[in-house]
Amino acid sequence: MTLTESEPQKSTRPLRLVGEPPPLPSVEGGFSTILADPPWRFTNRTGKVAPEHRRLDRYSTLDLDSICNVDVGSIAAKNAHLYLWVPNAMLPDGLRVMESWGFRYISNIIWAKRRIDGGPDGRGVGFYFRNVTEIILFGVRGSMRTLPPARSQVNIIESRKREHSRKPDEQYELIESCSPGPFLELFARHPREGWTVWGDEADADIEPRGRAHKGYEGGPIAMPYIDSNVRLPTQVSEHLGTKLMRRYEAGASIRDLSQETGYSITRVRGLLERAGTKIRPRGRAGDR
Repeated sequence: MTLTESEPQKSTRPLRLVGEPPPLPSVEGGFSTILADPPWRFTNRTGKVAPEHRRLDRYSTLDLDSICNVDVGSIAAKNAHLYLWVPNAMLPDGLRVMESWGFRYISNIIWAKRRIDGGPDGRGVGFYFRNVTEIILFGVRGSMRTLPPARSQVNIIESRKREHSRKPDEQYELIESCSPGPFLELFARHPREGWTVWGDEADADIEPRGRAHKGYEGGPIAMPYIDSNVRLPTQVSEHLGTKLMRRYEAGASIRDLSQETGYSITRVRGLLERAGTKIRPRGRAGDR
């Protein structure tokens, strides 16, 4: 069925990357705003950076030509915006895909991955640098300015990481305030109200592949940065300890909390004890 702007935009049947995919969804006049997070195939496919590696099975991938050949131009409006996620190492490929889809590069938005205390989350991968950012390339087809709220919108998203490959929910609010509908998300892994979605795992009844690890639940930046040499007042210690205790009692280990906050294991343990937390035996992994 061809959707129109007045009809509800529900998730399309999920795309399967094995065999011939179903046709792209469409709306009368084309989609004015398209968000895409292609399943990029890395050159090095033998280690933990390869999403499709048999030990990880995070998601299926496509080679560059296959991504370029998705006929986005046929479903985009004459004047349209594109928000295209691309890994840092594949920036040239992202620009090629954007051009193949009929858009010209204008600018970018950076996702800065943060710890719970607001510091850079250094748990990313990278052969040359530890990646704590990802890029959204912003492109335009035809001629269309962003909406008035974009005039004050900075080109950075700062939020905590979630499970592998999952992008921050803050992207939707930013896009919806800066670009007009109808909205389409390509290679989607989760449904979104008000959006048409097309992807392997876009239906609400499909559980996305890839395991969510402790400390990757996302959420607000809630803990302050503390220099390792700073001695905290009693009230501050008790307040922070209470926050950490809630996470600890929910199942996070001391090591998890140390990685999330950037605090040393000794400081985390001290704050937990200050809040009266019953510490699990030291023999338990992660609580040493």
